Amino acid sequence: MKSKEKVLWLTQAAVIAALYAVLTVVQSVLFPGSASMAVQFRVSEAMTLLCCITSAAIPGLTLGCFLANFLFIEALPVDMILGSLATLLAGFAMYALRNVQWKKLPLLAALMPAIFNGIIICAEIEIFFIEGPFHFGSFLIQGGCVALGELAVCFTLGLLLYKALERPQIRNFLK
Repeated sequence: MKSKEKVLWLTQAAVIAALYAVLTVVQSVLFPGSASMAVQFRVSEAMTLLCCITSAAIPGLTLGCFLANFLFIEALPVDMILGSLATLLAGFAMYALRNVQWKKLPLLAALMPAIFNGIIICAEIEIFFIEGPFHFGSFLIQGGCVALGELAVCFTLGLLLYKALERPQIRNFLK
């Protein structure tokens, strides 16, 4: 990667991180709980589809998620770490699956945030926030709630964002 390309990549990652964090915090202030409860509809999660366009989205979204969780008063350090880890893993998986498409849409990649967040975040909820022993049924319910919110955002706003960025001028700038 040339020096100019590295600067562009780092700039893209930084802008994505800032946008993700700002969108999440603003949503949390305007609609309390909508970006931080078990069934959440984080508008900023639509940006995860950027992983199908540029690898800069992977660190950008991970840092943005960490910052957003850090800025939430109710977020615990474990949420900052595990939420960011789920975002990082989903980002890598989405980037790897970006060319697996159906009707020019990365539908399989769009599932990844729901899968990783559903498993990691619901395990976090079950282990750290629910009293008593681990219950697999509760784990599945928590996972379903988290995954449902992720699916809703990724398959509506995320795919709309992906299509909106389809123009060659935009794609060439983001690559």
